[in-house]
Amino acid sequence: MAKVKKSSVILTCLLLALLCGVLFYIEGNASKYIIRITRLCAINIVLALSMNLVNGFTGIFSLGHAGFMAIGAYSVALLTIPVAKKETIFMLEPLIAPLNTLTLPFGVALIIGGLLAAALAFLIGLPCLRLRGDYLAIATLGFSEIIRIVITNAQCLTNGAQGLKSIPATANIWWCYGIALATIIFIALLISSSYGRAFKAIREDEIAAESMGVSLLRHKMLSFMLSAFLAAVGGGLFASYIGTIGPDVFQVSRTYDILMIVVMGGMGSISGSVLAAFIVTIGQEWLRVLDGPLPFLPFWPESGVSGMRMVVFSVLLLIIILFFRNGLFGHKEVTWSSIVKRLAALSGHGKGVKSDE
Repeated sequence: MAKVKKSSVILTCLLLALLCGVLFYIEGNASKYIIRITRLCAINIVLALSMNLVNGFTGIFSLGHAGFMAIGAYSVALLTIPVAKKETIFMLEPLIAPLNTLTLPFGVALIIGGLLAAALAFLIGLPCLRLRGDYLAIATLGFSEIIRIVITNAQCLTNGAQGLKSIPATANIWWCYGIALATIIFIALLISSSYGRAFKAIREDEIAAESMGVSLLRHKMLSFMLSAFLAAVGGGLFASYIGTIGPDVFQVSRTYDILMIVVMGGMGSISGSVLAAFIVTIGQEWLRVLDGPLPFLPFWPESGVSGMRMVVFSVLLLIIILFFRNGLFGHKEVTWSSIVKRLAALSGHGKGVKSDE
């Protein structure tokens, strides 16, 4: 067993070294477009894992992720934009003190945004987490819209519908993948702990979990707050990524985009969320050609068909869901031992090696 663990550690270190090499190559040789898509993949990993924690592992159908993203994004923007820039942005109403003279490092702003989102999740969770099923989904969706409406009307704090611009582009490729890796490790350790087992028990059967001594409200609240914290961190990265934010950026459709990644990868699978984040992010960009003219199709309009890429992508997603009812991975994870077993099973045909069938 110790030998297997040692081999897994060595293989993991080699994989991380390979990832660093690939990122170094992309940063030094790839175009700005490729670098932006690479960064977006990492941000979507953070957002997908944050939603998977509450929806997949705990079984709480929450649709309030866009609201928590907005809190993290606006927190990072207000705390990192230089003071001179703030004076030019807030023209209708001046920014309230002490934010008008305050500028903090990017990492500190991310943590503050996450803590604010977690505190708000606690207040939202007190009434909402006593609900179940569709009622809980509608309640969290409503709170997400309330957050967006408050942002739209809080002129002296968020600049209202005009939004915030000149956000420093601090979230480079290393920030994004560093936080994505930290999120993966944190979720993996959490799920393998006693809290993670309690989350899964609640997901499978709340009555049985409660009869075994699991505090439903306490564990649901913990999962909800941790999910909100990670969603706000992802929102802060996203704000630094795009440079300009407004209330329209955090509409309900933003939550559905993240939910699509979680469902495709598998509700309750870390590996599935990571892989699906790359598939969805890269796939949507790769299919962007469908929105423009296609010379090899004579019947295609010269101006192209706006929105066609999302239609095709939705059809492809529907096909995946039809053939993989629980997503690409379901509740399973990719481990070194599972990879070795799979390779042994494939190479064992005709060599007398038995598979696990």
